[in-house]
Amino acid sequence: MPTFPGESAEYRAARDDLLRQEIALRRQMEAVAEARRALPPGGVVPQDYAFHEARPDGTTRQVRLSELFAPGTRSLIVYNFMFPRHAGDDRPGPRDGATAELPLHEGPCPSCTGFIDELDGTVPHVTPHANLVVVAKAPAPRLAVWGRERGWRHVRLLSSAGTTFAPDYGGEVDGQQMPILNVFTKQGDVVRHFWASEMLYATEEPGQDPRHVGTVEMSWNLFDLLPEGRGADWTEQFDYCCS
Repeated sequence: MPTFPGESAEYRAARDDLLRQEIALRRQMEAVAEARRALPPGGVVPQDYAFHEARPDGTTRQVRLSELFAPGTRSLIVYNFMFPRHAGDDRPGPRDGATAELPLHEGPCPSCTGFIDELDGTVPHVTPHANLVVVAKAPAPRLAVWGRERGWRHVRLLSSAGTTFAPDYGGEVDGQQMPILNVFTKQGDVVRHFWASEMLYATEEPGQDPRHVGTVEMSWNLFDLLPEGRGADWTEQFDYCCS
């Protein structure tokens, strides 16, 4: 193992002990991933949900769930975007643009937006292997406007308004939108549910952050490498400028 300038014997001993823990964690993560891949077939999707997508000319088109699987692919990742945001979320809305004119409770969730910022850059790398879309209850034109205002170039935004998709797959509880991630598979004409980030609904351990999609959130994982960690008061915002 490397050593670094100026480190003490105490530091190296503690670091080596931590490395053993990190190796054990890697082993456990691989075991969990293998167990996930080995899940038996999930339930058949009860209907071919009809989403709506905004076209560049401002009109919308209907897109069925089964149509979201590109030829040669069998997996579909769907993130449920809290747009509208949760009723208890009082963080500031966008500073400007058309979305800033919406009532706060009708606007997008800052945390979901931060996650989609990360997903947008990932889409080109994922697309040759799997399909990835973001769905929300907001109308398709409103989603498209927010995507343009955020500068999203790759992520596909679909409206689930008028469908039962969100409540059927953990994305809505008592009328409130929830940030769950689902994976679906398609074999022939049959679409099945494969996995969901159900840890969203698991009881949190004392003093721990919820991490239902924590392993794929770049910012949170980077914070875990820092001496200050995630910080007790930090949370996603639309911007971090001081006015």
